[in-house]
Amino acid sequence: MARLRKPKLAVWKFSSCDGCQLSLLDCESELLAVAGAIDIANFPEASRAVTGGPYDLSLVEGSITTPHDAERIHRVRRLSRFLVSIGACATAGGIQALRNFKDVRDFTAMVYARPEYIDTLARSTPIADHVPVDFELRGCPISKAQLLEVASAFLNSRRPNVPTYSVCMECKRKGATCVLVASTTPCLGPVTQAGCGALCPSYHRGCYGCFGPMENANTDSLNQRWQALGASAADLVLAYRTFNACAPAFRDAAAGLDAERRP
Repeated sequence: MARLRKPKLAVWKFSSCDGCQLSLLDCESELLAVAGAIDIANFPEASRAVTGGPYDLSLVEGSITTPHDAERIHRVRRLSRFLVSIGACATAGGIQALRNFKDVRDFTAMVYARPEYIDTLARSTPIADHVPVDFELRGCPISKAQLLEVASAFLNSRRPNVPTYSVCMECKRKGATCVLVASTTPCLGPVTQAGCGALCPSYHRGCYGCFGPMENANTDSLNQRWQALGASAADLVLAYRTFNACAPAFRDAAAGLDAERRP
């Protein structure tokens, strides 16, 4: 009897810190079960052994920041049956998308002795701006539980069961006191997608929006609350542009506030 072929998984890195790939390695015992069910064919972070494509599922970490990135992602898409972008960099430009609001040549001139040798793009953009993406998994870094759910879903031809509600729901489930109400601490939790387990509010700190905007995020209402606490429009712009600057809800909220404060 012929042996069934294991689905082939590839993990790709673009401009990022590798934190989301490390989340996959952090799965430890779960990863052993995954390795038994699939062929981890291309994962340089974990192994030098590479099996050529095509691949049943590609996980892509990192944003597009160089001309080489912009060309390479099309090759990855052609080799992949399903492509899932993972992490804030891949889904929303990441922290490096702060360059999008300045002249990147100023940064390279400050950092590099010979900036003319640096071949970079003016903007850091999500994977979905360049190729079709089958699913975006948010987080900085991603949740390993959500990563396993997404991988399992695509390899078993079903839709991933990943929450789209806010971090506030996680706070309530953990019994964490609302820092925005109880201690008037600015918090992005009401507009941020769940996934972190309400990590920062559990330690009496405001949410930084690592998992990007929740579904139908009401940023106008949150803006009013922050400003009632004394936050300026500039404070809100910086908050929305920290981890997920290119996520549409955060991008549009920041752009609106930026326009209001300019003469």
